[in-house]
Amino acid sequence: MQKAVKVVKKYWPLYIMFIPGLAYLIINNYIPMTGIVVAFKQYNLRDGIYGSPWIGLSNFEYLFKNQDAWVMTRNTIGYNLVFIVLGTVLAIAVAIILNEVRAQAAKQLYQTLILIPYLISMVVVSYLVFAFLSDGNGFINKSILPLFGLEGISWYNEAQYWPVILTIVYIWKSIGYNCILYYATICGIDRSLYEAAVVDGANRWQQVWNVTLPCLKSTIIILTLMSLGNIFRSDFGLFYQVTMNSGTIISTTQTIDTYVYRGLMQTSNIGMSSAAGVYQSVVGFILVLSANFIVRKLDSESSLF
Repeated sequence: MQKAVKVVKKYWPLYIMFIPGLAYLIINNYIPMTGIVVAFKQYNLRDGIYGSPWIGLSNFEYLFKNQDAWVMTRNTIGYNLVFIVLGTVLAIAVAIILNEVRAQAAKQLYQTLILIPYLISMVVVSYLVFAFLSDGNGFINKSILPLFGLEGISWYNEAQYWPVILTIVYIWKSIGYNCILYYATICGIDRSLYEAAVVDGANRWQQVWNVTLPCLKSTIIILTLMSLGNIFRSDFGLFYQVTMNSGTIISTTQTIDTYVYRGLMQTSNIGMSSAAGVYQSVVGFILVLSANFIVRKLDSESSLF
């Protein structure tokens, strides 16, 4: 006890700085968790959260008894797996390319190149997708397809195109931010490692393969583990707003999040919506623990904990 008091007295400025962050974490992350009980109740405004009747697992049954359960689960997991793999590979590739640019061009030019993809991606998701895909005046239908003698495509009525469209839009939206994380790691690599590789006769590709990628291993693993925690969640704006909530393409764009939202808007079933959130969180938590356990067995230094 005395030792703990001495530590607090010694580092009291740091503990004071820690208080706001701790308060934020408790208020925004832990106190709301008491509302998890809504997932097991038939919620109504009159009785409130704790007064509403208890219905057990009925809200969870609603998620899986519906005929769309397989479609939304398949889409949610499938898209996220593709996003994780492609997103990681392309982000690393862009970070490596930008690192090479940094070595050959001015620093200000490099900083511009690294910021532009992230800034443009936000605009693309918010404003430009419909401009590209609009049936009547879309850029692709009006300017691209005619060059090849092809007729315009009703993109928002053709489900088969959307797995590719959504993947492209997601990569465009996220690659700017993700590559910065990998680039920061690359900047921290000891340059003497590259100098030693050059002395050994390694070319650029061999330096990337034998120095850069091994040094990125821990970052790749940590970011992948964090992504696995959200594998049962989806980018609502991507799957609902970008697709313009089109019902004719729902077979390839319906995810758990959009399904819950549509169900909530139609039935106002808050309990079912809460159950979906609990389901996603629990499964994501289990996936992170399982993946981290495997990583810790293979390489303890690369695990989260």
